[in-house]
Amino acid sequence: MLQKSCTEESRLTVLHLVQPVDGGVARVVTDLVAAQVRAGHRPVVACPADGQLPEGAAAAGARVCVWPAERSPGPGLGREIATAGRLVRAYAPDVIHAHSSKAGLAGRLAVRGRVPTVFQPHAWSFEALEGRAAGLAKAWERLGARWSDRILCVSESERRAGLHAGIAARWSVIHNGIDLTRFKPSGADAPVRARAALPLLDGVPADAPLVVCVGRLSRQKGQDVLLRAWRAVSDGGARLVLVGDGPYEEELRRAAPPGVLFAGGCADVRPWLRAADLLVLPSRWEGMALAPLEAMACGTPVLLSDVNGARESLAPGHVPHCLVAPEDHAALAAALTALLTDPALRAELGRTAQSRARSVFDVTRTAGAVLRLYQELVGQSRPMTRKRTER
Repeated sequence: MLQKSCTEESRLTVLHLVQPVDGGVARVVTDLVAAQVRAGHRPVVACPADGQLPEGAAAAGARVCVWPAERSPGPGLGREIATAGRLVRAYAPDVIHAHSSKAGLAGRLAVRGRVPTVFQPHAWSFEALEGRAAGLAKAWERLGARWSDRILCVSESERRAGLHAGIAARWSVIHNGIDLTRFKPSGADAPVRARAALPLLDGVPADAPLVVCVGRLSRQKGQDVLLRAWRAVSDGGARLVLVGDGPYEEELRRAAPPGVLFAGGCADVRPWLRAADLLVLPSRWEGMALAPLEAMACGTPVLLSDVNGARESLAPGHVPHCLVAPEDHAALAAALTALLTDPALRAELGRTAQSRARSVFDVTRTAGAVLRLYQELVGQSRPMTRKRTER
């Protein structure tokens, strides 16, 4: 558990350098800074001004400053590195925590090991690339590791992917966590009440099995694979809802068979998770996706592609029913059909999934482990008993 308070001598200033500012990364950073504020530390979040993160981090009590950075490397990289360096000098952090590949690139080049630095990939950039671009990304990560006091992975499989890419680093693995006070079932009739509160489902029969996919509409999340699979699902009464927005939305709408619904971006996905009979996430790559953990905590079974973090998310015994190879639409269709036609199996999977989420993926445990990592690194870089001045 996180400590309730800290003395001035042990109080840490943590600079979170972040890009992207939406989706799972934003939720992870917001949860971390909220826990750090409660523990008496000083989190600073430097990120682009748009997206969910600035408002969420500020509401959590963090100081937020603008770091204008594009999502991918480009002509502005030099300016982004220089700006990151100025922010480091301005806030004099005890620890820098760089989230995702772009922030990891700019932050480590700006600091080059002068301040204890944690890099958290949130899924490796080279897994999203092909050919020469993937090779360059791997080469950079091998170089950048020398300026990482710790590379923090959210799953053991993510760490193994880094090792396989030739990255020699000091590693920590801390699973993603979720807020179990927010993600929980609403009672025995939760799906019925949740559907009634969702206007998009008006006209859908109450007994129609409902499959939900929550995630940015992008190549990473694999909704195109899901739509191909959906055409072969044998339960003709089932409905599929894609919750999220993103660059692939128009392409996916054109490819969707009749009966597939698009919910758009959603600030609160809990009604969809509680209404669903099954959550499916056919990602091409991940570190450890949050949406399945959130669904599991709500008592909803999940069906995932076998990417980093998926096996570690699932409860023991779920793999034969709930895991398929990435980009295998035929296997995905078969698994969907099997689960949609077996309500008793879904119910049992939902119960055991909920138990696993609540016992393993509590965000307070995650945040506490991250804070202990910071304290370890700071303790290695300076005496913890040194008198500190207010910044």
